[in-house]
Amino acid sequence: MQIFFPKEEDQEIRTTILPEVAKKFVDLGLEVVIEEGLGSSVFIEDDLYSEVGAIISDSRDTAFNSADIVCRINKPYKEEIANLKKKSIHISFLDPFNESDLVKEFANQEVSAISMELVPRITRAQKMDALSSQANLAGYAAVVEASRTINKSFPMMMTAAGTISPSRVFVIGVGVAGLQAIATAKRLGARVEAFDTRPVVEEQVKSLGAKFVKIDIGETEETDQGYAKELTEEQIKMQQEGMKKICSQSDVVITTAQVFGRPAPRIVTNEMVQAMQPGSVIVDMAVSTGGNVEGSKADEYVFENGVTIIGMSNLPGEVAKDASQVYGANLFNMIEEYWDLENKVLNFDLTDDVLKGCVITHEGKVVNELVKDRM
Repeated sequence: MQIFFPKEEDQEIRTTILPEVAKKFVDLGLEVVIEEGLGSSVFIEDDLYSEVGAIISDSRDTAFNSADIVCRINKPYKEEIANLKKKSIHISFLDPFNESDLVKEFANQEVSAISMELVPRITRAQKMDALSSQANLAGYAAVVEASRTINKSFPMMMTAAGTISPSRVFVIGVGVAGLQAIATAKRLGARVEAFDTRPVVEEQVKSLGAKFVKIDIGETEETDQGYAKELTEEQIKMQQEGMKKICSQSDVVITTAQVFGRPAPRIVTNEMVQAMQPGSVIVDMAVSTGGNVEGSKADEYVFENGVTIIGMSNLPGEVAKDASQVYGANLFNMIEEYWDLENKVLNFDLTDDVLKGCVITHEGKVVNELVKDRM
């Protein structure tokens, strides 16, 4: 069975796997094919892949036609799906709720498409949860970028000329990315506050040494996957009013709030931005799904009344080598879980809890219930 790892598009800094993960696939008995230059964005030469048993292909289309499994980070172009081998498996982030044409094309080509963002958050699937592993690194990168951009230091400093007070960091949304942002900001010496619509995360915030901000917005819920459910318009207004004062006192605001399968909620309004001190920084981690901050733009720095609004859509790419390492490990863990070592085939059972959650198309049909309902 052949597995192919195509090179990502030019704007993507991460790569699908590193040589040490490629070796693990070879050891499983798979014929590993990588596109020429796969690791160039993270300064890894093709020779290092060859040394562990991978085959280097200089023809992307030929490799697509012959591969039984194709693994990549980002969704493919629609026209590339027609080049995939029928009955093959395609694994990547697919954004299936917003890419119905891609989903239909996978079904038409009889390709079994696995969407990495739909790996369920259950204990057995933690080792495959690429969404969490990338969000973890994104939270770190967001704080590092904020510390680089802000015009003051993060930690308190005692000097002969006087005491420099610590920066105040406010993290909105305490999921995987938010928790890492809190931890990183604390390690850098900042004074950190955090808010989430789910009161159950208060203990996690406090365990990292941060203060949990309580804002009464009425009853809130979370999904069975642990995501925050979408708020009503009235609740969002109550939340914004409660956060306005905290934002005005903060040097850095980091927003991480995303609603699964929907556009990101608008949390930080222009009025709140105007209330912040000149020189302050906002990092909108949800900019790629619509943005939490009014005025933020994907892959741009926006300057508003002396406040810098950072909208970086690929924060994991700022630590590309580590992001590539963990993503490759997530892919390997998924394939190994269902690999029949004796017969060298994948046991593809859609009654399995993990596959039932993340397989989008199979045998010419859209089989994922969530995606079918949205379509």
